[in-house]
Amino acid sequence: MYLKFEKQKNILITTLSGELDHNSAEEVRVKIDDRIDRDNIEKVILNFSGVTFMDSSGIGAVLGRYKKLSNKGGMLCIAEPNKNVNRIFELAGLYKLIKNYNTVDEAVRCI
Repeated sequence: MYLKFEKQKNILITTLSGELDHNSAEEVRVKIDDRIDRDNIEKVILNFSGVTFMDSSGIGAVLGRYKKLSNKGGMLCIAEPNKNVNRIFELAGLYKLIKNYNTVDEAVRCI
């Protein structure tokens, strides 16, 4: 799993590439939390355009970041999930909590 961070205004955009599974979920948690804490971030967009696979550990990593941001009055959203990842989010019911956007630009405008 490769992570690329970019800041626009007060929003942290995290682009994920590879498989978000039990092998990479802990690393993703630690790196995103570090950036949230270090830069006092309250809004995060997770760009899933490069994620090829996600399992329940990935769901846990996303939910954990959602809870962390919600507890400090912030928000998390996702952008550009492929068909398979989108289906996982739907089946897990995550779209009841987390907004999904077609593009990162759309997410930046809306949050």
